[in-house]
Amino acid sequence: MSTGLRQLRLAALNIDGVLLNDTFSPVIHHFVVSRGGTYTAEVERNIFSQPQRAASAYLAGVVNVPMTAQQALEAYFVERDAHLREDPVRLVDGAVDLVRRLRGLGLSTICYGGLGKEHFDRFLGEWAHLFDGPGYVCTNDFRPGIREITTEVFELSYDQVVFIDDVARVAESAKELGVPFIGHPSTFEHSHQRQLMKDAGVRHLVDSLHAIDEAMLRTVDAEAASGGVWAPSTEGLAPA
Repeated sequence: MSTGLRQLRLAALNIDGVLLNDTFSPVIHHFVVSRGGTYTAEVERNIFSQPQRAASAYLAGVVNVPMTAQQALEAYFVERDAHLREDPVRLVDGAVDLVRRLRGLGLSTICYGGLGKEHFDRFLGEWAHLFDGPGYVCTNDFRPGIREITTEVFELSYDQVVFIDDVARVAESAKELGVPFIGHPSTFEHSHQRQLMKDAGVRHLVDSLHAIDEAMLRTVDAEAASGGVWAPSTEGLAPA
C-alpha cells in the first residue's frame, strides 16, 4: 500500500489546459493572424495567465485592426463561443484519475484558473468533492496566483505545494518562488509553451496526465524536501 509524501501537502491544478482541454490557444492564434498580426512566443507570454484587462490591451495592440482593449475582449469571447460550438470544452483524458491519485498520496487538491467559478461548476461540478478548501480559486485579479493560493488560501510554505499548469509564465513564477512545478503544455501546433517551459528550466514536462504517476510525484516530493526542485537536470520529457 502506498504511503504519503514527505514534503508536499497540496496539489494545485489549472483548469483550462490541464483538467479541461485547451480552448484558448487556437482562438487567440486565429484572433491575431486573422487580423494581420504575427503569432509569436512573445504574444503568448503577454496574454496567457494574465488578467483579462492586461491581456486584452496587449491583444488590441498586436493586430492590424484598430480596436480598444474592451472591444478586443468582447470580440475574443465571441470568437471563443464560436470555436466551442465546433470543439466543445471537455475533460482531458486522465484528469479525474490524476486528482484521485494525488489525493491517494495524501495531498489536498485545489483547482484554479482565470475564469469565474461558474466555469468550474459547469464542467467540474460533478467532481467538486475531490477538491479542498474553496474548491476553485479564480485568479484573474492576481495572476498567476501561486503566492496567493499557497500562502493565503492554504497558509503553506512554497515547498509544500506542487502546481500543474500548461503555461510557462506560471512555471517562471514557480521558479522565482521555489515552488514545485509540473508542466503540461498545449499540443496546439502553433503553441510556444513547451519551448518556453524548457527555456525556464522545467524539469517535469508531460504530454499526458497519465504520465504524472506516483513515481513522478514521489520524485517531485523528494526534490521539494531537499530543496532541489529547480536544480539543473538532464532529464528528458516524460513519456505520454
